[in-house]
Amino acid sequence: MKRIDERDTMFARANYKKGSTAYNDYYSKYPEKKEIDDSLKSRPNLCEEGTMTYNEINSKMATSAFEFLSDIAHLSEKEIVNPKVDIDSKTITKRLKGLAKQYGACVVGVTKLNESHIYTNRGRLEETYGDEVNLNHKYAIVFGCEMDKEMINRSPMIAEIVETTKCYVDVSITGMILSYFIRSLGYDARNNMNANYLVMPVFLARDAGLGEIGRNTILTNKNYGSRLRLGVVTTDLDLEIDEPVDFGLEDFCNVCKKCSFNCPSHSLSNDSKVSEDGRYNWVIDQESCYTKWRYLGTDCGMCISACPFSQDLDTIKNATSFKNNPKLIDEALKEFRKKFGSRVFVPGNPPWLR
Repeated sequence: MKRIDERDTMFARANYKKGSTAYNDYYSKYPEKKEIDDSLKSRPNLCEEGTMTYNEINSKMATSAFEFLSDIAHLSEKEIVNPKVDIDSKTITKRLKGLAKQYGACVVGVTKLNESHIYTNRGRLEETYGDEVNLNHKYAIVFGCEMDKEMINRSPMIAEIVETTKCYVDVSITGMILSYFIRSLGYDARNNMNANYLVMPVFLARDAGLGEIGRNTILTNKNYGSRLRLGVVTTDLDLEIDEPVDFGLEDFCNVCKKCSFNCPSHSLSNDSKVSEDGRYNWVIDQESCYTKWRYLGTDCGMCISACPFSQDLDTIKNATSFKNNPKLIDEALKEFRKKFGSRVFVPGNPPWLR
């Protein structure tokens, strides 16, 4: 898999302020992206007045979470001051997984780092824009916190982004504790968190056995579906690795297509995973997706709630695999239609948000 430059991601491009060094450099190299990006920058930001879902009180719950994450980001990496503790990989892997779950993670896995997991260059922040990423860690601990189903099923309303930001905080705090703990043992560790990533969590989570990547381009776990926020701690501490899983998600997604049909910006493909000419189709049109976010004022979440794996269906919970099993896939989709019709949506706010 080809390495990705973080400067090309929509989250980075949306932050390039007119006249800044990053803005001038990026659009001198990619002038074809300037018009759409300038149009996006003219719109209200997520959770700001002027967006469809804006609420002068509730919207600030999400922006406050992002502000907090920005304030703690500098703690993601620190100097090692303690001598190394001699500990075997099996024992420390068990301790780290247990600690992650103690702090709220519902799934944890470990994988070896390779170049395809790591950004080539940084792009999210002006002060690190363009910096080459040189990460010599050997392993990644990947963990996920579950997003509340009822909150996510209110997508794309404010309740959805209140929940996603809450879980960004959860995984960031968990990552901080793991990295502080590892450094206390004398080994290097880095917490990769919101707007401060050197690696790509979705690909790492797949390789660490937390799930598969489906049509919606999000990690899909068999038990939690797409309702996971992911955190990553990279380290030079030797760990026991986990194997990737295959519960037949590709076969399921080939039939289901609920995420693409429910996407309000038509940013997901209805085609097969790989075309006859070898083109990979299960990618997201990040420009149209992010444009919709800026209109809505939330990070949408409709492809998350639309996924049958996100909805605790008995057919899915009881199945071992959907691979080469069209009958079982049909049963799961029938259960979904019986419970939710064509789309899941919980109207209104929970009582505490009213």
